[in-house]
Amino acid sequence: MASVEKIIEKMKNQPRGVRFNEAKVLNHFGYILVRKKGSHRHFRNDAGDLVVLKEESPMKISYIEDILDRINEL
Repeated sequence: MASVEKIIEKMKNQPRGVRFNEAKVLNHFGYILVRKKGSHRHFRNDAGDLVVLKEESPMKISYIEDILDRINEL
């Protein structure tokens, strides 16, 4: 299992190859899964920030950029 730092580096350097299970980086930054609806997963943190991701592999670059922006790594 890759560490969070390695996943973040992969998101920055190879955004086209990021799989949905690597979105676990959100859990490390306080986001928890609050809802599943079809193929979409809703993650929320304590501040109420909501992230909606489609469960697909590889993930779209727009989702990766959104994750990096929310964890202040962009």
